Amino acid sequence: MKIARIRAYRVELPLHEGSYKWSGGKSVTVFDSTVVCVETACGLQGWGECCPLGPFYLPAYAEGVRAGIRELGPHLIGEDPRQLEKLNLRMDAALKGHPYVKSPLDQACWDILGKHSQLPCCLLLGGRYGDDFVLYRAISQESPEQMAANVAGYRAEGYRRFQLKVGGDPDTDIERIRAVAAQLQPGDKLIADANTGWTQHEAIRVVRAVRDVDVYIEQPCLTYEECLAVQRRTDHPFVLDEVIDGIDPLIRGKHDLAMDVVNIKISKFGGLTRARQARDLCARLGIAMTIEDSWGGDMTTAAIAHLAHSTPTELLFTSTDFNSYVTVSHAEGAPQRENGRMAAPQRPGLGFEPRLDVLGPPVLEIG
Repeated sequence: MKIARIRAYRVELPLHEGSYKWSGGKSVTVFDSTVVCVETACGLQGWGECCPLGPFYLPAYAEGVRAGIRELGPHLIGEDPRQLEKLNLRMDAALKGHPYVKSPLDQACWDILGKHSQLPCCLLLGGRYGDDFVLYRAISQESPEQMAANVAGYRAEGYRRFQLKVGGDPDTDIERIRAVAAQLQPGDKLIADANTGWTQHEAIRVVRAVRDVDVYIEQPCLTYEECLAVQRRTDHPFVLDEVIDGIDPLIRGKHDLAMDVVNIKISKFGGLTRARQARDLCARLGIAMTIEDSWGGDMTTAAIAHLAHSTPTELLFTSTDFNSYVTVSHAEGAPQRENGRMAAPQRPGLGFEPRLDVLGPPVLEIG
């Protein structure tokens, strides 16, 4: 089996709520997502997606996905998409860095492997734990009162884990955390996610001011060292996200006891192959995980669901359902939220069919 063609599509994903806001005044109203189809000579197709959270969040941007695929794609023609480790080594040799470019290609090849094997990807990724798994809801940065009201609304939809977007003015963020915490019920979990937005001294002020609040502190500062300094001055459970982009920071973080939970974003690692390796290492080390991605629609949500559902339940802190945030569906059969939980599809591969009428004509074709 050999790769014969690669196509890329551009899809706009508007938000139900109009905009999504987080630290540093960053906001997005419409996400620019790239969908990739990898087709074999025998006609088997696999699909993947990459949707950066704007060009100002991580070293990734939407046009970069398509430019990178244009550069990388010709090197994959003729390769066997089922030999995933070999394929990833080929991608790394042909294009240094840029893991987000490789992610939708890797996802598409997992989709092909699952379809060829007639198995859902979660079984190939390690097995299916339980009937479903727990989701969190991100609370876009607003006034303390509005964010507290939003939590109440999301709880009515079944969510019990809430990721509060902070990382702005420390005094306002202290109010946000307290206002939202006052809305929590037994069993709820609150994560204050600064997305690197505080300086070290600001973060220390915040954690001291909310020392009596049951809240997780996520990625308060830009660098690992700054986050570690904050972590050592608080007894709040601590989550690392943006600095977790490979095996090395996971090993370092475990050695330093720098975190209690890590976020594994599929595109940041370069796809399901590398994200699975990180997931398996965390499982062996006993590190709890949030399995997710930067953003995306139905296809990204399906990839997340398969990796999350194949993660041991006791170590899966939470996951996410990005397709519920957006107004456009570009795949039939993608997993859907039900009462704050989700399950990976049971069909072979990633378990969905693309909506070609939504995708429109490809913007890029190789082979």
